[in-house]
Amino acid sequence: MQSCFLFLGPEIGEKQDAAAKIRQTLQGKGAPPEETSFYAGETPVAAMAAIMRNGALFAEKRLFFIKNAENLKKKDEIDALVDYIVAPREDTVLVILSDETAIAKPLENAVAPNAKRIFWEMFEDRKREWILAFFRREGFSITEDGIDAILEMVENNTEAFRRECSHLCRFLDKSKPVEAEFVEKWLSHARAESAFTLFSRLAAGDLAKSLETMHALLMAKESPPAILAGLAWCFQKLRDYLFLMEERKSDGPIDTELKKIGLASPRTRKDYENASRRYNVWQADVCVSLTAEYDMLARSMGVGLENLLMDRYVYKLWSSAR
Repeated sequence: MQSCFLFLGPEIGEKQDAAAKIRQTLQGKGAPPEETSFYAGETPVAAMAAIMRNGALFAEKRLFFIKNAENLKKKDEIDALVDYIVAPREDTVLVILSDETAIAKPLENAVAPNAKRIFWEMFEDRKREWILAFFRREGFSITEDGIDAILEMVENNTEAFRRECSHLCRFLDKSKPVEAEFVEKWLSHARAESAFTLFSRLAAGDLAKSLETMHALLMAKESPPAILAGLAWCFQKLRDYLFLMEERKSDGPIDTELKKIGLASPRTRKDYENASRRYNVWQADVCVSLTAEYDMLARSMGVGLENLLMDRYVYKLWSSAR
């Protein structure tokens, strides 16, 4: 097995599956490997390398993850990690992870070509196939509208699909097909607050409720990067909605056009209709950029400051509206 892997790209679920296969291979028929995760920007690379070079006390194999590798930009950090990659310990496997599709070139070049992989966001047809296959494995049937509702309400990666569809299965009846109204009802019930309810409150212009929702999410141990990923998806979808409304050439039925951009349910459409009264395309772009900026800040700052940071983020989103 390779001693170092580089997994890039936004498809979180498939990256997790690939990491699980490495973990399974390392375990073989013996004990599971000793596992450690580092976050670039939190632990100095020199300290990571020193820990990886030290032998394990109680495990035959060790598995290390370095996450948010896009934050490794300083020459001394890159050089220190490259030095380890070219001369790793035989009992240790390192997996370098980033949601971006590229990181510092010296790091990419240090990893063997057959150990590098970019996990791209799934196309619409693959997402539909994934959801359909999941419910069939669990013994359910699901309608096309039911799949549409999941695609609207769940962040766009298989890890989020797996988590939320598993929640959904707790409430459904196997004797009935899974329809959109059940999806909306039970996913909303299973997660009282989410990035999507936060977007709904921002769309309505309610700053107090938006801050309350953010506090509830943080108290429920939702990570800031996960919240930000959900809001990034919502504001990107808002741009699609605004472009559609600007470019429409007829006043006829709009259902088909809205379904094409992933807005099938009346409840979801209402949120985007409300948001379109407060944000134009330029302002939606500003919100997408703000979300990317605060994602970097959230990953680099300590846990003690995340409440203040996320409050500032919500206020900036709210004040960016017209």
